Amino acid sequence: HFLFGPEEPLGTLRVMEYSEADLYRLQQIRDGFSINWMNMRDASTGEVLWAQEEWDTAAEELEAQIPSRILQCRGVSREINFSSIEAMSSLRLVQTVIFKGEHLEEWNFQFGFVIPNSTNTWQQTIEAADEEEMLPAELLSGNVVIETTFYDGDAPIITQRIRVWYVDDTA
Repeated sequence: HFLFGPEEPLGTLRVMEYSEADLYRLQQIRDGFSINWMNMRDASTGEVLWAQEEWDTAAEELEAQIPSRILQCRGVSREINFSSIEAMSSLRLVQTVIFKGEHLEEWNFQFGFVIPNSTNTWQQTIEAADEEEMLPAELLSGNVVIETTFYDGDAPIITQRIRVWYVDDTA
């Protein structure tokens, strides 16, 4: 049995071979993994700028309305609360920012070992690009999709896409 592994540099794909036992274990991990909630904060002040309390991991694409002022933050702290029935040896995520269908940037984050039957909160800080490199919210809104894939080692667990709409929340 074959599954496609994570993307290699230059967009090539690596095909990985799995035994029946590996595939069964991978399905158990997938069935027992859930995202409970997520939020994003201004990393400097800790102010919560966006939160999603209920998460549909079965949906192919979700939509998020995020305050446009998040683009002015020098750093954004993201917290993901997740549960796993199964142990995972090397949880990580790869997040790809897609703008108008084109790969814009990619971030990789490592969590490590996940205890079975646990609920965990994972925080990452994302540093902003220099101001002159930032695109305006009006251009980004609705045209950005953030694709996040969770892996245990090289085995994909779940992939989800979130279409981002930047909104003015100063009213």
